[in-house]
Amino acid sequence: MKTDPRVCIVGAGPAGLALARACVRHNVPFDVYERYSDVGGIWDQKNPGSPIYDSAHFISSKTQSHYVDYPMPDDYPDYPSNKQILNYIRAFAAAYGLYQHVTFNMEVRHAELVGRMWKVKLSSGETKDYCALVCATGTNWLPNMPEYPGHFTGELRHAVTYKSRTEFLGKRVLVIGGGNSACDIASDAASVADEATISLRRGYHFVPKHLFGVPADVFASSGPHLPMWVQQKVFAVILKALTGDLTRFGLQKPDHRLFESHPILNTQILHHLAHGRIRAKPDVARFDGETVHFTDGTSGEFDLVLCATGYRWEIPFVDRSLFRWKSNRPDLYMNLFARDHRELYGLGYMETNGGAYKLFDEMADFTVRAIEARNENGVTAQKLDKLVASDAPDLSGGIHFVASDRHATYVEIDAYRKYMRRLRKKLGWPALEPGVFAAQRVDQNDAA
Repeated sequence: MKTDPRVCIVGAGPAGLALARACVRHNVPFDVYERYSDVGGIWDQKNPGSPIYDSAHFISSKTQSHYVDYPMPDDYPDYPSNKQILNYIRAFAAAYGLYQHVTFNMEVRHAELVGRMWKVKLSSGETKDYCALVCATGTNWLPNMPEYPGHFTGELRHAVTYKSRTEFLGKRVLVIGGGNSACDIASDAASVADEATISLRRGYHFVPKHLFGVPADVFASSGPHLPMWVQQKVFAVILKALTGDLTRFGLQKPDHRLFESHPILNTQILHHLAHGRIRAKPDVARFDGETVHFTDGTSGEFDLVLCATGYRWEIPFVDRSLFRWKSNRPDLYMNLFARDHRELYGLGYMETNGGAYKLFDEMADFTVRAIEARNENGVTAQKLDKLVASDAPDLSGGIHFVASDRHATYVEIDAYRKYMRRLRKKLGWPALEPGVFAAQRVDQNDAA
């Protein structure tokens, strides 16, 4: 017997919208619940808990990052701003008629699996039944605040609270963290603060946003497909030629090879380091009043310490035990399927080294096909369930990622796509080809 095929999607950010469009294409009935008043997720600075600051940009280029069949506008720069990304996401939702499927200002308070159906309790007090629950609430909203010995008497806060460089005027600023946001924020501080310092636990490879006149990810994708170990050697030589030995700026020598940690694409921070507008320090050892002591024995006095130290991953409306967890990340098959419950899915709970939105489209299509197959409960569903239960693919692409929580569920994008193609062939599902969404464009069809 077929179950009621209606799907519950939690979150109307980039991942949730990709899934909504896939549901429309496959004629799978669904509802999207969004706790804020519009689509866009964290890209809307007005949303409480958004980590977006005024200078935030995409770290992947516009040609590598857009949804399938919906390129970013020609007049967008190589690396669009946060406002441009938000406008793009909302234009995408309007172009495909997705707004009508979203219930705004509605929070999913709790979702309970009863048999093979989800009982979804909403902030309105209603409880609704669904055959599948897709969690698409994102990962960058619950701050991970480090603890250090001692007490800091200045201003100490997480980067999720940071919005504008004007916050740094007249202050001695320390930014703790080695990710892209930390480098952006330290660069903001360099332009207006009395002093700007960045503290990094380890050495990193810094990739300029442009290589030989084109965006770095365009350059990487346009060359011949080489074994990963060859790519690491070739790109290491290129970076060394372009940036030189970065230890001359006080940065630590990386303890890992290129690509073994999430890429830092930032040109500004190298500029400011070269001009003495940012000082580089190792990890914090302890606080003592306004003084911060570092692990190399040096110290400095600061008015503001801003921790750009990442985010904890939580899915608060679902019992934690329904997921398997790995280093505080939900460990999902293909970063999509809960291992132990065939009615539970996640989309967007992953990190990778490539543009996300095209990948979200591929993952969304795969998810919707899985939901359809499982509702039919035929041979394809049986094949899929066996894979979810026992398949353990290596999605590293031959990269030995650094041992950190961030990289526990990290995937190399080309390896992921290659394995997904294998799975599609095994399950009898076609690839997601350009042009498949053309008929769904309500803006163009209405105009015609």
